[in-house]
Amino acid sequence: MTERSSHSMDKSITLPPDEIFRNLENAKRFAIDIGGSLTKLAYYSTVQHKVAKVRSFDHTAKTEGDPLYEISMQEEVSARLHFIKFENAYIETCLDFIKDHLVNTDTKVIKATGGGAHKFKDLIEKKLKLRVDKEDEMTCLIKGCNFVLRNITHEAFVYAKHADSEFRFQNTHPDIFPYLLINIGSGVSIFKVESEDTFERVGGSSIGGGTFWGLGALLTKTKRFDELLQLASKGQHTNVDMLVKDIYGGSYGSLGLTGDLIASSFGKSATPDKEFSKEDMAKSLLHMISNDIGQLACLYARLHNLTRVYFGGFFIRGHPVTMHTITYSINFFTKANFVRIFFLMGSSFFCLIHCYFFLLYLDPNQYSWGENYAGSSGLMSTSPDLNPMQRARSGTFDMLEMDRLERQLVNLPLLQDPSSYIPDTVDLSEDALAREYWLYCFEEALDGVVKRAVASQPDLPEAAERAEKFRHKYQHKLQTLRHQPFAYGSLTVRSLLDTREHCLNEFNFPDPYSKIKQGENDMALKYFQKVVKSLEELSWEQRQFALVRGLLAGNVFDWGAKAVSEVLYYSPLFSIERPWLVDAYDQWLERLKGPPHKCALFFVDNSGIDIILGVFPFVRELLCRGTEVRSYTVLPLISEKLSAVKEDRLTLVQSGSSSPCLDLSRLDKVLAGVVRERHVDLVIIEGMGRAIHTNYYAMLSCESLKMAVIKNSWLADRLGGKLFSVVFKYEVPPGHKTTTLDHVPVTPS
Repeated sequence: MTERSSHSMDKSITLPPDEIFRNLENAKRFAIDIGGSLTKLAYYSTVQHKVAKVRSFDHTAKTEGDPLYEISMQEEVSARLHFIKFENAYIETCLDFIKDHLVNTDTKVIKATGGGAHKFKDLIEKKLKLRVDKEDEMTCLIKGCNFVLRNITHEAFVYAKHADSEFRFQNTHPDIFPYLLINIGSGVSIFKVESEDTFERVGGSSIGGGTFWGLGALLTKTKRFDELLQLASKGQHTNVDMLVKDIYGGSYGSLGLTGDLIASSFGKSATPDKEFSKEDMAKSLLHMISNDIGQLACLYARLHNLTRVYFGGFFIRGHPVTMHTITYSINFFTKANFVRIFFLMGSSFFCLIHCYFFLLYLDPNQYSWGENYAGSSGLMSTSPDLNPMQRARSGTFDMLEMDRLERQLVNLPLLQDPSSYIPDTVDLSEDALAREYWLYCFEEALDGVVKRAVASQPDLPEAAERAEKFRHKYQHKLQTLRHQPFAYGSLTVRSLLDTREHCLNEFNFPDPYSKIKQGENDMALKYFQKVVKSLEELSWEQRQFALVRGLLAGNVFDWGAKAVSEVLYYSPLFSIERPWLVDAYDQWLERLKGPPHKCALFFVDNSGIDIILGVFPFVRELLCRGTEVRSYTVLPLISEKLSAVKEDRLTLVQSGSSSPCLDLSRLDKVLAGVVRERHVDLVIIEGMGRAIHTNYYAMLSCESLKMAVIKNSWLADRLGGKLFSVVFKYEVPPGHKTTTLDHVPVTPS
């Protein structure tokens, strides 16, 4: 079974603040949500971290050998929200901890929600000497759910027990309404949500998580909820439940009832002189309650004509038997063609999330937020068969951390269908061989990342110690993902890179490759004009191929900018022979003979030999054709190098992502505005991370180029090629008209 990863707490010992209550020295205001069984605590902290900043020099006056710019590390402060969940049995211990560590002199009020906010009001005020300000539970629940569905990638998932991947995660999307929310706590509440401010409780049931816990305790003498779930995961309900075949000897075909269908929960328990195991009784009870909830959800969805149903609350806890039974129940009653069923990872925190935003007087939709994988415990296995070292014990703590992002993120307006867009090419959750290969690759690369991290901060003697802490944390995350690939949503190369970046940032390593990049950039910039001159000496058709050749090959080599520039543009010994693995160059060349594009959007790396000696000559050619170009880079002086071609037609903007991969559903809102304003009609995506690991199958509503050299033999083999195979995809959407080239087809995927 599954739930968020946990740390056990004994009431007789001090809580480990560095593991659970993180960044307490910078903690600010806080809020609390007390339900019938669980308490959730939230606090806001300011996080100080290093960021890489670029400063250009007036290089026109510099002598040979002087740097053209420098990368320096600067301190910045950002906002982080911390959410921690634990059993109510620890409420007094936690309140004592809050009193000692979280309450500052400016705090006069604690925001509280949940039924326990009334029950424990006097205790809270006595312990903390604060006034309890209660918030409406239903409003907090719905507002918190809306916020998470919009901001936390892969918060919602479909559970399919017998599929290749049990967990199928959904991407965030701004269009989340209407939906039905089934919140299963001690009881069950059912909410119809039509918009941000229009929602109502339309029904419920007293048979919920508290029923399972209470009856389960009476039947098995087991008092802990997690222990009951563990018993249920080992049980066989058919030893206790009466099935259709037990009554009819087989199926009841005329009514459409299969023989294995439960006819009566606990129907066999009245059998004289027969003992039933705790495991079997717990399994039967779990089936009974889950089936009842599933049928209720189906009926309310039909009644209100809603096709999207979300399940949340502590009863779910990511438990496979519970989710499978609910899914089976709804599919049975709807014949699997009416309702879409989703489960929610962080649903226990929904009330608290909105309550806390109210405390901060913030509009939760004013910023974009993202989960910090370095501090969140994730959806974790507690099955003894899967990961015995990480099994949850009684009295557990679950953590969720969210960082406020610098930019508001939105969809690229040119996505054909944002609701069906999936950034990643391979879902490692579904492919065991691929998962093991890439986890091994990231583990093997860890030593090199640690060395580069230390080398990037040579003047800081404590860098080595911080780098070792990074190693330990990221290694632990990789081990976790090996056992539980769905811990943070769909496992992909992109998510592995994001997790590594979060762990590096946790220990103040914003860019371990900064020194390498600076050396490459300094050398490459000195050869830029030489490359341009050599290109100008070629015929038009020769130049077009040389530009593509240089762009494709630029990121393959790492033996220095001078050698690269000579090999890419001068040496006849280096060639990228066609036909390529994916080869639409002829169609692209034909398109270039037509009118120029109005505006091109170019997604590239932020520095390095490949961008300076490969990408920017290509950009320069587009500018010379009369096409505006919108791109992004950390090097502001690059635009000066292109100043000979009307500088106002080249704009360098941030994408909103620092990853080598690219999620077109989470881009800087400013960039999206530029796309609309400038009527972008060509999107170019360059590099293996952006065009192969992600967006290989992305469909856009305008012309697009996706270019990369596959530098990984496993991936090349998976795509039907070999190491250093070239992908050059020129795609035109169906029905799209160009002035002179209506016949160019979309390159098959």
